[in-house]
Amino acid sequence: MSGRTVLTVPELYGRIEAILRRAGLNAVQAGGLARVITAAERDACTSHGIYRIEGILRTIKAGKVRPDAVPELAPQRASAVLAVDAKGGFVNPAVELGVPALVDRARSTGIAALVINDAAHFSALWAEVEAVTEAGMAGLAMCPSYAAVAPAGGSAALLGTNPFAFGWPRDGREPYVFDFATSVAARGEIELRRQAGRPLPDGWAVDAAGRPTTDPEAALAGAMLPFGGHKGSALATMIELVAGIMVGDRTSVEALDAIGTTTLCPTHGELIVAFAPQVIAAGRPGNPFDRAETLFDAIVGQGARLPSQRRFSARARSESEGIGLSEAQVRQLDRFLEHGLDSVAGG
Repeated sequence: MSGRTVLTVPELYGRIEAILRRAGLNAVQAGGLARVITAAERDACTSHGIYRIEGILRTIKAGKVRPDAVPELAPQRASAVLAVDAKGGFVNPAVELGVPALVDRARSTGIAALVINDAAHFSALWAEVEAVTEAGMAGLAMCPSYAAVAPAGGSAALLGTNPFAFGWPRDGREPYVFDFATSVAARGEIELRRQAGRPLPDGWAVDAAGRPTTDPEAALAGAMLPFGGHKGSALATMIELVAGIMVGDRTSVEALDAIGTTTLCPTHGELIVAFAPQVIAAGRPGNPFDRAETLFDAIVGQGARLPSQRRFSARARSESEGIGLSEAQVRQLDRFLEHGLDSVAGG
C-alpha cells in the first residue's frame, strides 16, 4: 500500500486518544470518543472517523462542550426508564455508562429505555445498538441533530438528519444492524463530496432559495432533503418528538439555535431502547432467535445482502491486517497532536 501508513486498531486508538487529551478532554471523555472514532475507521465508516476530529476540536475550542464532564446515572425515573446526565460532555461516555444498566433492566422487564440528556453528538448510532446486541438483546437508538433538513414539501432547514439504528443479536454471527439518517444522505457525506470537489446526486438537497442543487456548497448553505419524501420526513419528525421533546431535551431547531452554526457538534438528547426477545415472546411457540435466523436465511437465499455486511467485512480486515491511513490523514493527526486546539480555527 504505497503512500499509506498501516496501524493496528490499538495503535490508532492510542493516537486519537492522545490528540483528545492534548485538546483538554479528561480521560473519560477522551477514551469514549477515541473508541468510537477508531471503531468507525476500523469499519471503513470514514465519514464518522478521523474526519470528525476537527469538528470535535472546534467544539471544544468554542466552549460548546465540557471537556471535564463525567456523566452520571440519574435516579430511577420508572421501572423501565433509566437516564444518564451527560453533564454537557460528549454522548459516547454517557452511552458507555448507561447501556450496561439498560440491558440489566431489560432482562427483568422485557423492554427498557435509556434517556441521555445534555450531550454533544457527532457519531453514528450503530455503536449503541451493537453494545445492546452484545448482551443478547435487540436495540433501537435515535436522536435529533441540528436543523439541516427541509420537511417534505418544504424549502428551509427545520429537521435534523435524525439518525435511527436497530440491532438484533445472532448467536455466533455478527448482529443484524442498520443505521441510517432520515435525510437522503448524512451531512458528513455532503461535506466529504465538497472536499473532493464532487457534485451531489439529484434529489439530495436544495439551496438557500429552496431550489434543487447538486452543488455541495449550495447544499450546505441550504437544506438537505429527507429520504423517501414524506415517509422520511415523517420518521424524522417522529424522532424530533420521541428523542427530543419526549426526553425533555432539544429539538434540532433548538440545538442549532444553541450553537449558532453547523460547524460544531450539536448538544441534545438521545433515546436507546433495549428489548429482551425471549422475555417478550415468553409463552408463545418457537424460539424468537431461531425464527429470526429463518427470516435472515430467506433474505440471503434470494441473493440479497443483510445491512452492515460491508462494514463487518472491513472490520475483519482491519483486525487482521491493520487500518490503512493516507498521507493526508497521518499529517492531519500529527498536526492535531502537535498543536492541539491551535490546529483549528475559531474559539
